[in-house]
Amino acid sequence: MSTPQPPMPQAAPDWQAAPGSPYPTYTSPIPVVRTHLGHAIASEWTKIKSVRSTMWTLGVFVLLVLGLGLLTGAVVASSDTVVDGESPLALGFFGLLLGSICLITLGVLTTASEYGTGMVRTTMTACPSRGRVLAAKAIVFFLVAFVVTLVSATLVGLMHVTMLEGSGAGEPTGSEWLKGTVGVSLYVALLGMLSLAIGSIIRHSAGAITIMIGALLAPLVIALFMFSESLRDVQQALFEYSIPNQMSVFYANSLSDSGPSGWDPLWIMLGVTAVAFAGAFALLEKRDV
Repeated sequence: MSTPQPPMPQAAPDWQAAPGSPYPTYTSPIPVVRTHLGHAIASEWTKIKSVRSTMWTLGVFVLLVLGLGLLTGAVVASSDTVVDGESPLALGFFGLLLGSICLITLGVLTTASEYGTGMVRTTMTACPSRGRVLAAKAIVFFLVAFVVTLVSATLVGLMHVTMLEGSGAGEPTGSEWLKGTVGVSLYVALLGMLSLAIGSIIRHSAGAITIMIGALLAPLVIALFMFSESLRDVQQALFEYSIPNQMSVFYANSLSDSGPSGWDPLWIMLGVTAVAFAGAFALLEKRDV
């Protein structure tokens, strides 16, 4: 009777520790790369273009800007009250003012909605650098908001110039075109970025949207009902620095002869947005997700 032979030793698989080695050796087939801001931007771009809220808010924004632009242009063109030399670009103000509410909503949802659904935990796990996530959201949102606003403002401006040609309205100068398209688009995009920062701070969509709509409309509405002579200075300040009045400055219109003029509203909004983002970055690093 033959003695059974012991089994022949087999080579250890790649994931198993070699004899005498305390740790297994394994090389991942997936290349490991160092992440950077570009990866976060690509991720946020995928998010913002794939959610329905983006399509709805931007769609309503374009509809308001072009629809109200067409309506106001038609009304003015059919009337005999066109002021000689008046820039037709100013008629685009009404649509942009209402449309800015849409960008305020989208800006808040870009950050606050993730806290409501809990997806922010997944985002922060994929990208532990919280500041990088907020920066990527801000960059993507600003570019989207600016481009959409610029295209809409340019189209409605061309539409008004064509509709009011020969009616006595003035021909817009290059400076007026620059302020009525690029200038106001930068302002509206910054207003949306301010909403994004407030959404990150509040972490509640409805609350942040309410705050931003209040900031947009409340100062002007309050000022309209300040009848006391002792509050005249306060009323004047609310008129001058209200968001609707600052937007109208880009169209060479204003509710008062004093206050911001030229490109001042853009610098004011840039400063306010920078302060809000500084607070958002600081709170993002201190609070739990």
